[in-house]
Amino acid sequence: MAGLALGARAQAAETRFSARDIQSDIIGRRVFLATPMGGEFPLNYRKGGVVDGDGEALGLGRFVKPDDTGKWWISGDRLCQRFTTWYKGAPMCFELYRTGDKNLRWIRDNGQKGTARIGQTL
Repeated sequence: MAGLALGARAQAAETRFSARDIQSDIIGRRVFLATPMGGEFPLNYRKGGVVDGDGEALGLGRFVKPDDTGKWWISGDRLCQRFTTWYKGAPMCFELYRTGDKNLRWIRDNGQKGTARIGQTL
């Protein structure tokens, strides 16, 4: 029973990022996505609407183009992006939830979920 209460408190502690939060806490920073392989995948949300990433350190070059560049934008309270080749250039949007000072949980518009860490200023 205590585990249920703790889980409920943890969820209650999460706060959803607003458009203003995304602009101030994500844009102009590197964000590290946690990967199922145990590493982190860096994405750079640059001011001016450019997002880029490089998965070479994770060995992704064996499977896909390891780096790509695209565009980001904010729609409502969601962070959206479209890469040139990754995901066949399809746009995607994310709800972001703060889970700690520099940690977040994301939910993609297709239902996929994950976690990330907000890194240094670019």
